[in-house]
This record gives sequence, structure tokens and C-alpha cells, in this order.
Amino acid sequence: MKKIVVLGGGESGTGAAILAAKQGYEVFLSDKSSIDESYKKVLKNHEIRFEEGKHSLSEILNADEIIKSPGIPDHISLIKSIHEKGIPIISEIEFAARFTDAKLICITGSNGKTTTTLLIHHILKNAGLNVGLAGNIGKSFAWQVTENNFDIYVLEISSFQLDGMFQFKADIAILTNITPDHLDRYDNSFENYTQSKFRILQNMTSSDYLIYNADDPVIEQKLSKRKLNMRLIPFTLQNKAMKEGAYLENENININISKDNLTMTLKELALQGKHNIYNSMAAGVTGKLQNIRNKSIKDSLAEFQNIDHRMQSVANIGGIEFINDSKATNVNSTYFALDSVRKPIIWIAGGKDKGNDYSSLDDLVQSRVKAIVCLGLDNQKIIHHFGKMIPIIIQTYTAQEAVEEAHKLANSGDVVLLSPACASFDLFEDYEERGNRFIDAVNEL
Repeated sequence: MKKIVVLGGGESGTGAAILAAKQGYEVFLSDKSSIDESYKKVLKNHEIRFEEGKHSLSEILNADEIIKSPGIPDHISLIKSIHEKGIPIISEIEFAARFTDAKLICITGSNGKTTTTLLIHHILKNAGLNVGLAGNIGKSFAWQVTENNFDIYVLEISSFQLDGMFQFKADIAILTNITPDHLDRYDNSFENYTQSKFRILQNMTSSDYLIYNADDPVIEQKLSKRKLNMRLIPFTLQNKAMKEGAYLENENININISKDNLTMTLKELALQGKHNIYNSMAAGVTGKLQNIRNKSIKDSLAEFQNIDHRMQSVANIGGIEFINDSKATNVNSTYFALDSVRKPIIWIAGGKDKGNDYSSLDDLVQSRVKAIVCLGLDNQKIIHHFGKMIPIIIQTYTAQEAVEEAHKLANSGDVVLLSPACASFDLFEDYEERGNRFIDAVNEL
């Protein structure tokens, strides 16, 4: 019997383990940290052996194949030992795809991928299609393949997941944009990170589609150097009519697929802001490729409710607006946040720096930010970079302290914006916990 070892006992790992068990593999799951009680209960119910608080090397190196959770970096000694033994390491997405014939719509990019994924799922579900939502969001793909029978999956896929994908093939791939992110995992090489994102194109054929941001110079340059056989469908904010794709004209989105044109005014979109026009275009193109009626696509794009922790309005206290954008874990996300706020900003920033270059924010910070409140264990890089342009920069170590300091600095008509540009792992479990602590602190004012 083939032995599968799963590294990581969170949502991804647990899902992979139960799918492997269902497929008749011998399964062992190992997590160096403690495993949440809810996942332990599932593993016990499926009679899956597991360990927590350690990695037993002899057990792990006895595997035929290893499924690694995306949060585990490649440079640790355990992974090196596995590679030296020649044991294949794959991602949960790669493993789960082996056991479903569903159509796979796959979204990656540095920014906008979660919103685009949710928009596409919303359009397809509203149209009555039997569709699952998975990947880097919601319930694990493997878990759903085990328990559900969806015709289509909409998968948000991170670069870390793509790194462990080899035979996997997308039927529709979407590239939202590529800007520097997670460079600490890619030897501080933007080229390595870009190559990782482009893995989403592997194995695609002439019957598949790539929907991509034609305004992104990195994507345009990389596509121009590749021989590609899938159908390319661009989206752009430029005013240029296209035979096939999405473009902007006189404050209208135009989506032209197979000579059938969908037109929608920008004001009709539920999600406002430049970055959300891109997201809505990508989702609208996908809907058209699924032969969904124009009215249904337009209705879905007009009524969509955005996710928590993404430019989420929390409260207005004494004329001061508090916005939770905790999901902005990189510089480009924060750029969009700062760009979309038209009032003076008290900016709460910081956390675990991922090799960030803050210079792209300089103009926005100088023109819109009154003060910076750092929230994190080590924010010297932020303090050093913005110290000359912003007279008030305060260091805090809890969400409550950050909110209280920001509240003191703000006047009626200002916005207190949590948009960290950094990961949350120094003080919080994840960006959701950071956002929830922010909301709690605002509600206590």
C-alpha cells in the first residue's frame, strides 16, 4: 500500500489526509505545532494516524509521496532531507485534482485574487451552476473532492501552492497582476516569484483559456516571451475596443466574448475603485466563457458583497471613519487602499515584513497620510523609510493600543485605515485575527 505523509494539520493538511485515506492510501499526518481540536476530531474519526508538536523524521522519510501545506517554507532542514531522499513533495491542490473531473477555474496574482475568486463563484452560483469554492480560501479543495460532487471549482491559488503543482492543469487560468510579494520565500528574487506565478499556465492546451491583466507590465513581458497555445483573453482599463476581452470606454465596462458584448456602467458595480474594476472584468469574462446570460452576470456584479477585512467600513465615531483592510498583507494592496481613500488618513501599518519595498507608496503617503501608527514587533524599516516625510510615527504592540493612539491623532473628517502592507504572524494568528482585534478595539472606543 502506498504511503502518503501530510505535513501540516490545518485546513489544507486535514483535507488532504481524509481524501488520501478515502482513496485507500496509508496516511500519516505530522505537524510541528499543535493541531486544532476540531481537526484532531476529524482525523480520529477517519482513523488517520497523526502527531503534533514534532516531526518524526524516520516516519516521514518512509513516505512514497508527501503533501506539504503551503505555509511550510522550502528551506527548512526537514524539506531538504525529503528532497535528498528523492521523495516527491506536492501540494494539496495537485493531489486533489487527481480525483475530480470537474472544470477548474484557477485564479492567481499578487492582489485581487480573493475578490476575483469570490466574484466568479458568486456569478456562477447565481446562474444555478453546481460550483465549489476552494484553494487558498474556504474549505480545503481536497476535503470538498472527498465529500462533494461539484461540476466546477473556482480555486484561489497562491504561489506557495503553485510551487507544489506539476501535473495539475487549469481549464481557465486568471492572472490578476504580479508585483513584489513574499520575496522572503523566494531568495528575495522577484524573478523567482514571477516564475512561480506563471506555473498556473503549465499543461494548458488549445481548448483552455488564460484571462490576464494586459495593463500589468510584468505579465505582458513574460507572455510575449512564451509560446502559448491556450486562448488569451486580456482585460484592460485602456480605452481600446477588443475583438475578445474586456476594456473600458466612456465609464463603461465592455466585455466582448464570441461577438456577444456585455456593457455595464462603472457606477453599477458593487465594488468601487480601480483595482475592483479589474476584478469585475476578470470575473465577467469568466462568466461569459461559461455562457451565462448578460443580465445574470450584471446582476451578480451589481449586488456582490465584499469579504471581511478588505476595505471594510467598521464604524464612524465623531466624524472619524475606521476602515479595516487587514487583508492588505503586501505593499501593492496597501497602495490600492491608500489610493481609494480621499480623506486625510491616520495609517495603521506594519507587522512581519516580507522583503517589502515601500517606495511605491511615497507619493500617496506624502499627499494623504497625516500620521503613521505602527503595529508590530519590528517596524524600523517603516519608521526609517517614512520618517523624513511623516512627522508623527508611533510604535504600538496591540490592536487596542494602535486604535487608541490613532483615535487621539484623528479629527472629524479623517479616516483611520488599518492597511498593514505586512504579514500578521508576529503578533497575530493571521490577518483575520488582526482585523477582528481591530474591530473589537474600535467598538470599545
